[in-house]
Order: sequence, then C-alpha cells, then structure tokens
Amino acid sequence: MDLTKWKTVAIRIEDFYLLKGICEKKYRKPASMISKLIHDYCVHMSKKEQVKLEVLKEILSKDLPTSKKEKK
Repeated sequence: MDLTKWKTVAIRIEDFYLLKGICEKKYRKPASMISKLIHDYCVHMSKKEQVKLEVLKEILSKDLPTSKKEKK
C-alpha cells in the first residue's frame, strides 16, 4: 500500500455504524463516502464564505507537501 496516498483515521464506533448504513443505502464504500462528505462540505463552506472552491481548497490544504499540490 502506498502510504503517501492513504491515511488512517479513527472515528467513534457509533459514527462508523452510521457511515456503514449510509454507504449501504448509497452503494458507496466508506472511503468514497468520506471523500464525498468532505467535498460537499467544502462546497458549502465556499458558498457561505463567498470564496471560489479552488481558493478554499488551497487555503485548507496549506499543510500539504508542495509536491502533492503540484500534482493536482
């Protein structure tokens, strides 16, 4: 497994079962659903703060190594 592409996160067990239930209804894997939730929230934040989505992503990903930013 390429450790530069994947990270492990811990969530509460109750949230895991909710995520699993949502995934079954939407026919998605948990990783895909988490990515969708993050993307949807970023869209929501960009509208709320009246900032372009690309600009907001750049601001939020400031801790990302520069080599990864260039590959976008």
